[in-house]
Amino acid sequence: MTTLMTAAEMRAAERAASDRGDATGLELMERAGQGVVNAILSAWPELAEGVPHAVVLCGPGNNGGDGFVVARLLKERGWEVEVCFFGDADRQPPDARKNATRWSAQGPIGSLSQAGEGMRPALLVDALFGIGLSRPIPLECAEAFHAVRERSGAEPCRVVAIDVPSGMDADSGAWLHPDLPDLLDEALDTPDFFWREIASRTLPCDLCVTFHRGKVGHWLAGDDLGPRRPVIVDIGLGDRDGPETVRLVAPAPDAPVEELRDWLQVAAFPHVGGGQHKYDRGHVLVLGGGPGHGGAGRLAARAALRIGAGLVTLGVPAKAMAENAAQLTSIMLREIGDANALRKVLEDDRLRAVCLGPGLGIGAGTRKLVAAALAGPDDDERRRAVLDADALTSFADDPDALFALLHPNAVLTPHEGEFARLFPDLSETARRDTSAAPSLSKVEAARTAARRAGCTVLLKGQATVIASPDGTASISAAMYDRAAPWLGTAGAGDVLAGMIAGLLGAEAAPYQLHRMVEAAAYLHVECARAFGPGLISEDLPEALPGVLRRIGL
Repeated sequence: MTTLMTAAEMRAAERAASDRGDATGLELMERAGQGVVNAILSAWPELAEGVPHAVVLCGPGNNGGDGFVVARLLKERGWEVEVCFFGDADRQPPDARKNATRWSAQGPIGSLSQAGEGMRPALLVDALFGIGLSRPIPLECAEAFHAVRERSGAEPCRVVAIDVPSGMDADSGAWLHPDLPDLLDEALDTPDFFWREIASRTLPCDLCVTFHRGKVGHWLAGDDLGPRRPVIVDIGLGDRDGPETVRLVAPAPDAPVEELRDWLQVAAFPHVGGGQHKYDRGHVLVLGGGPGHGGAGRLAARAALRIGAGLVTLGVPAKAMAENAAQLTSIMLREIGDANALRKVLEDDRLRAVCLGPGLGIGAGTRKLVAAALAGPDDDERRRAVLDADALTSFADDPDALFALLHPNAVLTPHEGEFARLFPDLSETARRDTSAAPSLSKVEAARTAARRAGCTVLLKGQATVIASPDGTASISAAMYDRAAPWLGTAGAGDVLAGMIAGLLGAEAAPYQLHRMVEAAAYLHVECARAFGPGLISEDLPEALPGVLRRIGL
């Protein structure tokens, strides 16, 4: 399992290593710099030939200290290296100051205004601020960065960011821009103001090299870090992680199938263990909508069946029976027109999981169906339930009424709009268009929501966050080597809800709800990647058998 860290957790890990005597700050900085150089030469082996030119922009903290190490090591390999410094040299941390002094024995330290003058740099190293920044970067830093890139001429200038690109918040993945209202007067007088003050504060990179663990912001940043997965360098901090560490829902790219199977906990899948009777693999009920609104429910039901449920029943109002009967074969059909009918169906204790929301309709009738589906005398004994789409929006005017019904065996699967309706305060504090680091990252917003709701929350997006009330949190990101832009299609979320319900319908041990939700999110992305361009939501369940075969099921 790959784990991620916040900036605070990373600093704590470095302090702990120093306190244990595992390494001094200087040793950690040297290892970091060497790791960056190794990553550069691995990514672009052509730079090992000739005499490449590099510009290293060093900031006032330890990130800048890493940059001085990189500059020295490149110089020792025969590169032409220019170092430009931003900040007050008298206020540098001791280890960074020592590495600046070591560099001074090999070359001068220039100012940002001189960066790249007279050079056509093949490489630009961003060692300005790293994980410690919580405000927009100074404009002169951004201007120096972009000036160096422009001076590279026709040849591309490869950009390497140390830890995170300067200006990106390491915990939220947000780019920190100046506060617009404070700058409107100047904007009116300066036609190019918005480019200079806003767009130029984004310092993109071609390669990001970080240390010990990936940072949470690397996986919440969307496409802002480009297509290349961050390189993680081991600098000798050990395997100790904090209790709130975030899991990444994906094994390492080169992980063997056995590791993937262990990580997915396939022993709890419907296909594994138990007997061969359909009820041994789980019976799932999906509630669908009225006439003309049955597509979403059918998608969810198909997904639940494909992922391994032994039996799936689609419950719909009487007027929608004929429409659905004409389109279903393997999926059972049952008339369920109101909450009383649902309660009657749920008397069958072989029915282990229910999925409701896709295409169900918004209003009082849906609220009553949700209450019936979630009812039970004991939280731990209540039926596993997945609530999506209309089952969530129906409570937009009174989220507390929903929270009072929920229990630990329930899963909410909102997209960002639905999340904002149920948790408006959390959605606002997690906004990414900000001049300071959001008070809550998407991970912390989902964690807080899970605690408030008393159940697992899957907050959808390119970086899907899964959080449970005990603080467990995971990110399933369709980016870097797992990019799946084709998932942006109508009905994909309905399929995911059905996949979760299908896995929750299994009874095989060990049963861990959070891990089953992780597995569904992982397989959802893998199905999209397996199909590729042209994907529509109906293709996702049909891609599941091939994906499951690859993990030996």
